[in-house]
Amino acid sequence: MVLAVNVMTSLVSSISDSTFLLSLPFDALFSTQGIMVLLLVAYAGAMWMFLTSAPKVHTIMVSDLEIARQFYEGVLDLPAADVPLHYYYNYEQTIGAAGMDPLYMSASPSLTASKGFNESDGLWYQLKKNTQLHVISGASLGAKNRQRHVCFDRECLEQVLMRIQIRGLRFKLRTEKPLNFLVKDWQDRTIEMAEVDN
Repeated sequence: MVLAVNVMTSLVSSISDSTFLLSLPFDALFSTQGIMVLLLVAYAGAMWMFLTSAPKVHTIMVSDLEIARQFYEGVLDLPAADVPLHYYYNYEQTIGAAGMDPLYMSASPSLTASKGFNESDGLWYQLKKNTQLHVISGASLGAKNRQRHVCFDRECLEQVLMRIQIRGLRFKLRTEKPLNFLVKDWQDRTIEMAEVDN
């Protein structure tokens, strides 16, 4: 029994790398099925690379894009961002209107239907390396004149607060945890910024 183990060990160690490569079933590897499997593996790798490199996009709906531009570019001095590749293909609208969150739809259905969606609409800003802000028009007052809110994660919101402090804007810190503060822009409009837990 011990002798058989020694013989097998010596046989395995004597096989060289070139012999191993020659022992691969190249006819199966380069068959139609083998090529299809290789293509699927390559496609899966490409999709994984694409999806992991795609930026995280936060979308905010506002009633006036020009006022939003003044705030994000003039007050916060956010740098403009390139439109992510998956937005070129109108990805968010391919889910259909039934899959869209009512928060993103206008309070007036006729306004939304007549205006439509266009992937080139809106403003794009870089918040950090792999995080972008997409500002689109179409918001309206909610029920009883309540404005809709947008929430950010803590790290992103701390960077926004730091920009506000550097720019010398008036702000009021409401709570530290979760981070929530009010800021006034140069036209004396109050904007609330709030943290959300992931």
